[in-house]
Amino acid sequence: MSYPPFYIHGAERKSRWLITVDHASNHVPDLVNGGDLGLDPHDMQRHIAYDVGALGTSLRMGELLDAPVVASNFSRLVIDPNRGEEDPTLVMHLYDGTIIPANRHIDEAEITRRKEAYYRPYHAAVGALAAARDDIIIVAMHSFSPKLNGRAPRPWEVGILHATQDERFGVPLIERLLQEPDLTVGDNEPYAGHLPGDSVDRHALRDGRLNALVEIRQDLIVDTAGQHAWADRLARALTDTLAMSGL
Repeated sequence: MSYPPFYIHGAERKSRWLITVDHASNHVPDLVNGGDLGLDPHDMQRHIAYDVGALGTSLRMGELLDAPVVASNFSRLVIDPNRGEEDPTLVMHLYDGTIIPANRHIDEAEITRRKEAYYRPYHAAVGALAAARDDIIIVAMHSFSPKLNGRAPRPWEVGILHATQDERFGVPLIERLLQEPDLTVGDNEPYAGHLPGDSVDRHALRDGRLNALVEIRQDLIVDTAGQHAWADRLARALTDTLAMSGL
């Protein structure tokens, strides 16, 4: 493939954990509108383009948990890997009040091209790693903005998202994090826990795999120190949850 739509870090690692980072990058490949979506460079550093701090946190977690990390290598504004293929928000025209010029008049042919070039290869990589391992636990890593445009500040430091049809790991993980007195933990906050066709649905729920989607507030992981501190904290919480649950 001419442009790598994903990276796998630590493919040789052997633990039960598999970490995914759907929104790891803010990069726009050259084949997408010449590598420019028409946004101000400042906007490409915001949460609308990628999950700030999620990649650095996940890479450190992968080391601590002996887990492979699969990370996208394209901005969510190119195409969002955490959406189903038919989801109307798969390619965003407007995000948190910001118009995405290169997506404004996108046609189905271009959406299909982006699926084939970026979206599907990323999911194929996650699927292949998952299929090659027994009894895995998928941890989908994300980060969220402290405040959306025109809305109240979000109070949670971390949120755990889980689908109602499979709460085996997500709910015990919330209970474990609530033991830490300095944390306000979101239970299916700041977002709902399940979208049909999203990454957890595709790679965990359909095959009965244990899973949790972790959302960390972005201001806590903007630098390496914060990323490593949160990676350490989450690695302990994940390990404790697995041990306590007996799963």
